[in-house]
Formats: sequence, structure tokens, C-alpha cells
Amino acid sequence: MSLQKNSGPVRRFVKLMRFAAWLQNIPNKVTPPPFRLIQIGSAFWQSRALYVVALLDVASALGEESLPVETIASLVSAQPDAIYRLLRMLAAMGIFEEVSPRVFRNNALSEYLREDNPKSVRAMILMHNSIEMSQPWYEQLEQGVRSGDVPFQLAHGCELFDYMDDNAEFDALFARAMDSVEALMGDSFATDFDWGRFNRIIDVGGSKGSKSLTILKRHSHLTALVLDRPQVIQTAVSYWTGKETPDLLSRLSYQAGDIFESVPNAENDKDIYLLSAVLHGMADENCVKVLRNLAHAASGTGACIALMELVVPDFKADFSSAAFDMQMFMATRGKERTLPDWQKLFDQSGCALEEVVSLRSLGKIMVLRQR
Repeated sequence: MSLQKNSGPVRRFVKLMRFAAWLQNIPNKVTPPPFRLIQIGSAFWQSRALYVVALLDVASALGEESLPVETIASLVSAQPDAIYRLLRMLAAMGIFEEVSPRVFRNNALSEYLREDNPKSVRAMILMHNSIEMSQPWYEQLEQGVRSGDVPFQLAHGCELFDYMDDNAEFDALFARAMDSVEALMGDSFATDFDWGRFNRIIDVGGSKGSKSLTILKRHSHLTALVLDRPQVIQTAVSYWTGKETPDLLSRLSYQAGDIFESVPNAENDKDIYLLSAVLHGMADENCVKVLRNLAHAASGTGACIALMELVVPDFKADFSSAAFDMQMFMATRGKERTLPDWQKLFDQSGCALEEVVSLRSLGKIMVLRQR
């Protein structure tokens, strides 16, 4: 029996995304090619302006008010004319609104830069535009394309997760950014997949367990076990204290471990492993290693594995998939994969693909069982 839910809304979402991709291509059709290339070539101006306004936390300073630039500048320790020119550019892009000369307020886009917004993407903006993540794009992308080496490693002398292990501040920013992914993906992973058939989620690489909690809120019989790196687990328990009810948190537990060594054993076919955007950051051989560990841990129990990942079209990939894939190329030895790419990994790891569940988001859930 299929684990797909809300098939009608999911189909409508897919059609809407196709229409959005068509709209996104309109500037290429109506803008003179030389000017369009210059627009794209200078797009980093926009990302840097967005980064600085997020770094200054202007959206939080504005809150619900409309404020003159002098007041904004005072609140964020900036120079008034400079903050005016920055906000004017962003308002022209549709981020913030100039309500009268030199007076600005938040709008529908800038609201998501506020720290007090539960769906804030500020941490994601800060992480992607940090020196750690920007330097490889600016300095090492050409060399990476020529040699096939990872630009992040060329820039920093080590792999991303090794760098994070040695740089606590960036590690914390990365974790905050990952926690905000739900603001991008929504909660369709919890509503468009039939989690109600299971009793326990084993959330592999689940960070603080935000996705598990979203699912647990909808299914009172479920429990979840989150497995992640020791430094992530150390702060996970205290992170939710006061933010979620004790009854809900009592159904969530944590275990520190190394997914390349082993994962917790399943007990029966009411267990389900969840890996959300974990494997796309890994080289093929490491994906196979993790999948084999999962297959071994599920052996003889009938437990299934839910991989939530992008599935890139075989031909004419949409911009989002292609852009995320380049981010993977820049930062890791992983990549965003097509369904045939995924199938090759499953064949090598003793896993069988049973179903691909579509979601009202960019990702899909691939359901696997031990072969």
C-alpha cells in the first residue's frame, strides 16, 4: 500500500512549480542578451547587499514599525546615508518597503529575515554568504571545475565537516541554517507521507530533531530517536527546553554516533529510518557505506528507510536543482542525483526502492527496504 498522502494537492503543487520555472525564464526571453548577461554577472551585488542587511539584523530592528534611516542606523550601529542606500537597493528588489522618503518598513519578504519569525531564513543567508562558504565560490571554483577537486577544500585545506569540527562558531551557524530548512520546505514532509503507519522514527543525521518533532506533533503514538555527531547532540536536549511541551519532548530521545560506523538497530516493521538531506553531501562510496549500515540495522525486521532528497530530472533540470547541485560541488564531494543515480547506489548497498513519494516541496521521499 502506498505511503503517499494528499496526492491531489501534490499534483497541483508540481504543476505550479513548472509554471514558476517558466516564469523564471521570462527575463531571458524579454531582456536583450548582453544586458541579461550583465545582470546575471552582477547578481552578487544583490546577495552581498542581502547578506549585510541580514548581518546587521535590520529586519529585527524594524519589527512592526516604519522607521527613518537615522533611527535604523542608530539601532544597528551604521551610518545613516549608507544604510539608506543599502535599503533603497533592497527595496527596489522587493525586499523591505520605502513608505515615504528615507522611511522604511518590513514587507512580505523581509519579514523572513526577522529573528523572531519562527520561519526566519536569516541563518541560512548568513551561512551561505559567510567567508567560509563565499571564499570557495570566489577563489577556487575555476580550479575546482578544471581539476574536479572540491573548492571548499581547496580554499580551507580540509573538508567541510572537518572544518566545522574545528570551528565552533561556524558549526553553530551551519546548524542554525539547517534548522531553518523547514522554512524553505514547509511541513509537507510531515503531511504528504503516511507516518501514521509507524511507531518509531530513527532520525539519522537529524541534528536537533526539528523534523521529527514536526511529525510527532501530528501523530501522538509516535516516538523518535535522533542520531547525530556528539557535538550536535550535546546541545540538542537543552535547545528545546521551554520551546516545546514536556509531553512532546518525552517522546524524543538522542544518541551520539558515527553513521559511517553503525546506526541504531530497528526492532520491527513499525520502525522507519529517516534521512533528510544527509546523503546529497556525500560521495557515492560514502552513501553506499551509510546505506549498507542502514540495511544491516534493518535486517530481518521489515523496517523501511525514508530518504528525503532532491531527485533531479534526467533532462533539462530546473534551476533550483541545478543550483543546489553546484552548491554541493562547491562544498562537498556529494551531488544532487537523478533517480538512475540513486538507483545505482541502492543496487550496491543491498536496498530496494519501493516507492517515490512526492511532496509539496522541492524534495521527494524515496522509500527503501533491505533487499
